Amino acid sequence: MNECKIALVEDDVELAQWIADYLEAKQYQVSVYHDGLAGLEGIKKTPPDLVILDGMLPGMDGLDVCKALRQSMQIPILMLTARDEEVDEILGLEMGADDYLTKPVRGRLLEARMRTLLRRSAVSQTVASERLVLGALEVDSDNRQVTLNGNNIQVSSNEFDVLWVLASRAGSVVTRQDLVQELRGFEYDGFDRTIDLRISRLRKKLGDTQAPYKIATVWGKGYQLAKDTW
Repeated sequence: MNECKIALVEDDVELAQWIADYLEAKQYQVSVYHDGLAGLEGIKKTPPDLVILDGMLPGMDGLDVCKALRQSMQIPILMLTARDEEVDEILGLEMGADDYLTKPVRGRLLEARMRTLLRRSAVSQTVASERLVLGALEVDSDNRQVTLNGNNIQVSSNEFDVLWVLASRAGSVVTRQDLVQELRGFEYDGFDRTIDLRISRLRKKLGDTQAPYKIATVWGKGYQLAKDTW
């Protein structure tokens, strides 16, 4: 039996049953919740390995559930949003979701995204202690902490992942294609805005709000983290 435990929070009973049946056939252990508050309480009581979370829920909105979970847990969160509701996708990422899928859900794509998040989570838990120091900026992979001028900077799990990749290649340009492939597990299609949103949030948290940016946009290519100017 697959020991991977999944919490599915989805108020559409038929969709929830279909997803649960699909994943259980793949040997995942699935706990289903049909409203936000019950999902939040159940997840906190019995933490799973990954959460699949609908964006709109009765009892407690999915975005609020995501925010509440992220305040106390680093568990991977995959949000489901209605088709073309870009606002939901952006808000979900702002609240700390690690990835999102638009409905209708396709089983193989859902599992592929889940595997990417689970693999990344496992790596972050087992990675050897390593600390990158770039002037006044310190990025600690063991504790997943960011420090700037001696002050701890609160970043989400997915923000840390972006910063770690950029910091580990400081001074070099990292393409959007490489960032999307490494952090989200699929090819960049030219439209995905997830990485750009994470960069924007990192700049604000690091006080990098005026040009020339220390996390520089290299137009047509990607991003470059300054190596010596922090």
